[in-house]
Amino acid sequence: MKNRICVIFTGGTIGSYAEGNTVDLSSENKSILLELYKKRYGSSVIFDELRPLDILSENVQFTDLDAMVACLKAVNKGKYDGIIITHGTDTLCFTANLFSQIFCDYPLPVVFVSALYPLNDSRSFGVENFAGAVDFIEKENIGGVYVSFKNEGENLKIHLASRVIFAEQISGKCESVLDEELCEWKEGRFEFVNSPHIPSKDKLKEPRKPYGRYSLCKDIVTIRARSFLDFSFYNFGEKKPRAVVIELYHSGTICTAGEETNVLNFIDYCKAHGVQVILSPVDSRARVYSSAHELKDRCTIAYDMSFEMTVIKTMLALGDGRGIEEELNRNNFFENIYI
Repeated sequence: MKNRICVIFTGGTIGSYAEGNTVDLSSENKSILLELYKKRYGSSVIFDELRPLDILSENVQFTDLDAMVACLKAVNKGKYDGIIITHGTDTLCFTANLFSQIFCDYPLPVVFVSALYPLNDSRSFGVENFAGAVDFIEKENIGGVYVSFKNEGENLKIHLASRVIFAEQISGKCESVLDEELCEWKEGRFEFVNSPHIPSKDKLKEPRKPYGRYSLCKDIVTIRARSFLDFSFYNFGEKKPRAVVIELYHSGTICTAGEETNVLNFIDYCKAHGVQVILSPVDSRARVYSSAHELKDRCTIAYDMSFEMTVIKTMLALGDGRGIEEELNRNNFFENIYI
């Protein structure tokens, strides 16, 4: 009996066409991905198609996310062996991290696939990424949310959606926190990573609590630590955010010297305006630099998870009226690296 997979198309490069120096959404039949897959790998799987939207992922709006969530929620889970969602690479990590939370207890494998180049570009791994998702669904059949991606010069890898970070600059390389994916395709099978930071297959198969109601707060500002960052430019006038999430350096530090460059002064400014400040990422088991000692007493620290996940959790907490620290302490789908 053939496996049956529901494919949710949302656009992105994997649904685009290259013509000259321009990449845009294809006006052709979007099933070209399925046709290329069948041509290369055969017709051993039945695919049903859903198309809740068709956008380039850099243009995603909150209403688009709502449409994707509603589409997946409406799928008849008893009819399928798994779900594949096509998505653009630019904002893949945001949507993947979000779905890893609100669909943390999904009984079927939900696998995001994307491509750095359109399918008619010889450099594209779009079909390979799709095939990896199909194989993962067929061979492993582990519920939860994942990302299938092949980087140039590497084997295809399956990532935990809760660990995927923004694509590497210029190259677009897909990576996970600590550069540790869930498993890698080798010699016709998936080889799971043996690491204390990666859950075992048995752990992945354990039941998880449903996330519950979801709502995203839009009033968030994100800032990345950089040399000579002048916080005085962030001057809240008539409109202010509810929270500021600051991405720290890899060592869990940020400038605490000077005036305009001193994050402690900025934190005090935010506090005076009723704006919460969250710092991420911080390794709870690492030594603390002297410049960072005051930070944990002045604001909220997101420990042991990616900056991308911290943003998601902050938006979810404020959107649904929960405390941010409460949300950060929940480990819904292995987003905490110390599982």
